[in-house]
Amino acid sequence: MTSNEIKALTGQYIMNTYGRFPVAIDHGRGATLYDPEGNAYIDFTSGIGVCDLGYGNEAWVDAITAQAKKLGHVSNLFYTEPAARLAETLCKRTGESCVFFANGGGEANEGMIKLARKYSFDKYGKGRAAIITLNNSFHGRTITTLTATGQEVFHNYFFPFTEGFRYADANDLASLEAAAGDDVCAVMVELVQGEGGVLPLDRDYVQAVAKLCEERDWLLLVDEVQTGVGRTGSLFAFQQYGVLPDVVSFAKGIAGGLPMSGILANEKCRNVLGPGTHATTFGANPVCAAAGLAVQETLTDAFLEEVKAKGDYLRQGIEALDLPCFGKTRGLGLMIGIEVREGFNKGEIANKLIENGLLVLTAGPGMRLLPPLVITREEMDRGLAIMKEALA
Repeated sequence: MTSNEIKALTGQYIMNTYGRFPVAIDHGRGATLYDPEGNAYIDFTSGIGVCDLGYGNEAWVDAITAQAKKLGHVSNLFYTEPAARLAETLCKRTGESCVFFANGGGEANEGMIKLARKYSFDKYGKGRAAIITLNNSFHGRTITTLTATGQEVFHNYFFPFTEGFRYADANDLASLEAAAGDDVCAVMVELVQGEGGVLPLDRDYVQAVAKLCEERDWLLLVDEVQTGVGRTGSLFAFQQYGVLPDVVSFAKGIAGGLPMSGILANEKCRNVLGPGTHATTFGANPVCAAAGLAVQETLTDAFLEEVKAKGDYLRQGIEALDLPCFGKTRGLGLMIGIEVREGFNKGEIANKLIENGLLVLTAGPGMRLLPPLVITREEMDRGLAIMKEALA
């Protein structure tokens, strides 16, 4: 099919819930994508942080193919090797104790919220279920995770929303204390607020929140849906903050392009969710788990150090362009935000770059870049050249 045929068919049969850019994608290699007509696009999006190994990665394809030939799916009423091995790898690499596998980020965060409330109920009984989240956060599209999201723009249409959430300002311990109370069971944070504009939390603040949670027996919940699986230059962002959360959610890059997510829990929380309290049909799917193992085998310590170096290289390259529309960059690893200066429109900038062969994202008031972790210097240089040519 041609690009126009794909767009027409999509418009006719798929719900119009996305503001799509006018590009149809057919195939890819590395960090470069191609439309049906063969036009190339340097990809600074990786499917919104999903395709961490890029496109056409042979080890990933081989793992999926071999597992699909062997076993495509069986329910969680039985045991499978790929899920057990992936869980072992994640626990050993993070210091957490156990895993629950699910399918998407919102579902993972729902599971994390359920675990926190049950932990408190089991220990203290009813009336201690409130969760503090941060203003400018984003935690998902379900009713409950929309409520957890600290952005008023999302709190519309779908009334009534789930009760039991309060909001505090990021990097402001006094604001968090003001939101506290005897009914609180947990604090839930993104270490880098992704949809809010790629805004990293201060390390001292995160450590102070962790200490407060320990003192008051609140669970520290860390949403690593976007920051996890190597995106920030460590397997999980919390490893750069010097804390060990009670529960961590993950999704996006965990299976390199297949739908998979989950939560990691520490020893204190490993038995909170017992048989019958939480479940999902497709979680721990063996094909997705096999893909996840291929991702983990790629994300060695040396590879993760290179992710940090690539992030520094790309940020320095963007700032060196000295474009009139861009200010400072921010972020961790290959999770990069760019300030858009007053008088310029982020959507117009994104469209201009895409027209010229560079796929980018927006977030909050600025631009967001989430390239595949395997992106080469040559591909980054091509992307920078497109920026310079299109925006100077």
